[in-house]
Amino acid sequence: MSASTTSLSFVSHLKSKFLEGLAPYDLKIILAAATERRFLANSVIVHQGKSADHLFLLTQGRARLFYITEEGDKTLLVWLTPGKVFGGGALIPKPSLYLVSTEAQKESRALVWDRATIQGLAGQYPRLMQNAFSLASEYLGWHLVDHVALTCHTARQRLAHLLISLARVIGQKVPEGIELDATNEELASASNISRFSVSRLLSEWERKHVVEKRRGKILLRSPGRLIGPETVSSPSSLSRRVRGIGLGHSA
Repeated sequence: MSASTTSLSFVSHLKSKFLEGLAPYDLKIILAAATERRFLANSVIVHQGKSADHLFLLTQGRARLFYITEEGDKTLLVWLTPGKVFGGGALIPKPSLYLVSTEAQKESRALVWDRATIQGLAGQYPRLMQNAFSLASEYLGWHLVDHVALTCHTARQRLAHLLISLARVIGQKVPEGIELDATNEELASASNISRFSVSRLLSEWERKHVVEKRRGKILLRSPGRLIGPETVSSPSSLSRRVRGIGLGHSA
C-alpha cells in the first residue's frame, strides 16, 4: 500500500538522515511514491548477489546486514534501527547487485521505493543523493572500525568494542543499566571470535559485575569497566563511545 499522510508524520518523527533537509511538501511527495511493506521476524528482506532493485527505509522493528562467505559462513555486520536505509545499490545509475543481505531481526515495517522511482526522485531532489553519500560514508566508517579491530585487536577488545557499539545502536535503558537484545552466537559472528570465547569473556565480566547475562539478552551494568589493561583503545574510538552512552543513554 502507498505511504499515507500518517506515515509522513511518523517518518518525520524518525529523523532519518536519508530524509534530512527536505521541505515538508517535497518530503510528502517522496514518501507518497513509496509503498509500505511488513516483514516477519527472521525473514530475509534483501539477498546478497541479487539485483539491487529496491531501496528500503526501516520505519519499525529492527534489521541487520550480514554477509555469506564463500565457505557458507554467515558474518553479521551492521544493526539497523528505524530511520536507517538499506539497499542503497538501487541508487546507482548502472544496474548493480546487493553486496550484502539484510534480515529482519524482529517483525518490521519499511517504506520501499523501486529502482526507477528512487532514481527519478534523486534526480528531482539532489538532497537525497547528498544524504545517501553521507550514509555511505557512515557505513564505511563502521567497516573501517571493524577492519581495524579484526587486524589489530584481541578477542577481548573486539567484544568490548562490539558491546559498546551495540549499546549505542540498539541498547535500551533499564533501571540497572543498558540492556542489549543479542545472543552469544550473534556476538561471536559480529566480533569474529568463537562462541566459547564470548561465553568465557561474558562470564568473567559477569563475575566482576560489569555485565549480567539474561536469556537472549545482556545487561551492561558498567560500560566504562569494559575498558581495562587488556582492553586498551584510542581515545577516539572505544573511550569516546563509552562516554557517549553512559547509564543515562537510551539508544
